Amino acid sequence: MATQESSYGRLTAVSLGPGDPGWITRAGWQALEETECWAWPVKKVGATSYALEIVLRGGLEPPAHSLPLVFPMVRDRAALENAWKQAARETLTVLEQGRDVAFLIEGDGSFFATFGYLARQVKALQPAIDVTVIPGVSSPFASAAVAGVVLAEREECLAILPATVGLEKINHALDHFETVVLMKVKPVLKPLLELLQRRGIEENAVFVEQAGAPQCRVIRNHEQLAEEGVHYLSLAIITGVGSHGRS
Repeated sequence: MATQESSYGRLTAVSLGPGDPGWITRAGWQALEETECWAWPVKKVGATSYALEIVLRGGLEPPAHSLPLVFPMVRDRAALENAWKQAARETLTVLEQGRDVAFLIEGDGSFFATFGYLARQVKALQPAIDVTVIPGVSSPFASAAVAGVVLAEREECLAILPATVGLEKINHALDHFETVVLMKVKPVLKPLLELLQRRGIEENAVFVEQAGAPQCRVIRNHEQLAEEGVHYLSLAIITGVGSHGRS
């Protein structure tokens, strides 16, 4: 709620982890229970929200006043900017009433999350808004846990990058880091599998889909991957590579 220093409500990113409601932190759970307005991202009007589904599986129900905010899955920068601005205006309408808004984020609010776009637009409209992030379990660490993979030991180095950056940068990471985590593998799954095969490191790679959710899959069979594909919330963990590898 609004404080004596500000008449505006506070915008808080509540990081939920990637799928298991048991991974929501105590701080995040408390914020959900105490905040009278939740907001969450959807791909289009009327669509379901993966972030909201995590909370619902935990047994919490959204308050009466909630804000499904449209963040379209498109690459057109102008369309994205317009959507972010519209989401910010809707959010600011609530904040200007002195009411706090809890924005639901799967994973962690500072890691490949939609919250950064919203927060920047809200601050651009009203710099006095207080913005906070409650950290959470990020998908690489959750995926490593469910797959039984060690990400780094001793002086080993870990690289995390979106698979969409291109094969040249992926190759560079594989050459110089002992462990490589690739986010957003769905759009480039076929060339990525071919790259792993050319390098002879198929057995070093495990794919994790929707870590912590009831639909979670840990996939090491690359033929199965090539036939079935993966959910958009999937990543690859490639270990024992780089200049040294794991002994």
